[in-house]
Order: sequence, then C-alpha cells, then structure tokens
Amino acid sequence: MTYATSDALRAGLEHVRQAPRHAGVLELIVRRPAMGQREVLEVGELDLADGLVGDTWKDRGSTRTADGRRHPDMQLNLMNARAVALVAGERDRWPLAGDQLYVDLDLSAANLPPGTQLTLGSAVVEVTNQPHTGCAKFVERFGRDAMTFVNSVVGRELNLRGINAKVVRAGTVRVGDTVRRQA
Repeated sequence: MTYATSDALRAGLEHVRQAPRHAGVLELIVRRPAMGQREVLEVGELDLADGLVGDTWKDRGSTRTADGRRHPDMQLNLMNARAVALVAGERDRWPLAGDQLYVDLDLSAANLPPGTQLTLGSAVVEVTNQPHTGCAKFVERFGRDAMTFVNSVVGRELNLRGINAKVVRAGTVRVGDTVRRQA
C-alpha cells in the first residue's frame, strides 16, 4: 500500500482550506452494518435514537462514558471530503476512514463550533464537543504521516480527522444534498 507523504499532504492543505463555509455538498454516505464492514449508500435515514439507521454506532461502546456504552454525542462522524481525498486518495478508499458522512464543507472549529446545527436533506444534526481523532486503524489504512497530519496543530484547528455530531431532527439524506450551516 502506498500512502500519501507528509509533503503531499501539506501541498494539498490549501485545497482543503477552500471548502465552502456556509453551504456545501454531501458527497458520500457510509453505513457500518458490522465491525469492519462498509455499505456506501445513495440515501440514508438519520434517526434521533439510532443515528444513521442500520449503522452499528448504537451497539458500540465508548471509553468516554461512565458505563462504557455508546456516547450520545458521538452518534455521527462527519469528515471533510477534501481532507479524506487527500489522505485516502481514490474515492473507493474513503469509506475506510470509518466516518458516515463525507461533506464538502469547512469543518474547522472556527466555522462549526460545538452547538452549530447543520441541515442535510430533511434532517438536522448538531456538532458536539467530542473530539474526533484517528486510531490505529486509521494509521494502518492511511499511514503514520496521515495520522500526524490530521492531528497536527493545523489539522486539529481544521478538524481534518472530522467532527462528531448528533441528530436533532430525523430525516432523509441523499448524496448530492446541500449541507447548510444554520445561522
């Protein structure tokens, strides 16, 4: 496997910075029906209790909860489509990042602080304060340089690894939907 180098990642940073700030596009929906499995969807249902319907989030535990059960503020993972393209390369490798929604939108903390709501299709999600960082699987799939890059000072500032969110209004989302930051 060939991974993006630190130089290539830094060279692509300006393109990532040019992501739309107020309204972008939902580029990819990925459901995780079982550990290690991915289903690319054209249409998904976002549910208040389940997150992305059919995804295993509701069955996963979290080290960030007192009882080790799922974390309500980590229901959905959103990743910037430009950032995932930079670290993963070909679009068919994007789902390996493990996120559910890939959006062409500026996910930086300055643009989308916790509490910001986003409209996607007929659903609304809210950015939470839970950090989204890479794991050993991310290193295995995209390389150590990618992990260092997304967790660097600028990577954390821009939330290159992505953000956590929760569903606040259930609805249907489709690839190509506008993702709009609510004022």
